Amino acid sequence: MNVIRIPLCASSALAERGKGVRFAVTAWGEDAVAFAIRHHNIVHAYLNRCAHISLELDWNEGEFFESSGLYLMCATHGAVYEPETGNCAGGPCRGGRLHKILVEESNDQVFWIPDEYVRPVIA
Repeated sequence: MNVIRIPLCASSALAERGKGVRFAVTAWGEDAVAFAIRHHNIVHAYLNRCAHISLELDWNEGEFFESSGLYLMCATHGAVYEPETGNCAGGPCRGGRLHKILVEESNDQVFWIPDEYVRPVIA
C-alpha cells in the first residue's frame, strides 16, 4: 500500500516544547486546523480541537504548551492533554482525547499522513 506523505515543515521549525506549527486540513469533510509539536524529541500532531468543546487550543498562534511545558492546554477552559498521546490529563476534557495525526520525520523534514477522517484541504 502506498502511504501519502504531505510535507509539513522543516524539522528545525519544531523546537522541544516550543511553539507548534499549525496546518490546514479537512476534518470530517470540513475545513479545520491541525498542529504539530515536538516533545521528548519526537514530533506529534493533532487536530486543533479541544475534546471538551470543539474550539482551537492555542492561546496565541502556535502556543500549545502550558507554562511547565509538560502538557498541551486548551486556552479557553484549561483542559490539559499529554503531548505523547493526546489523552486528557485533567480539566473539563474528562476522559477525552485529541485526534492524533500520524507524522513522520526524515531528512530534516516533517510530513503528515492523512487518515480516514483528516485529509488534505479540498481545493
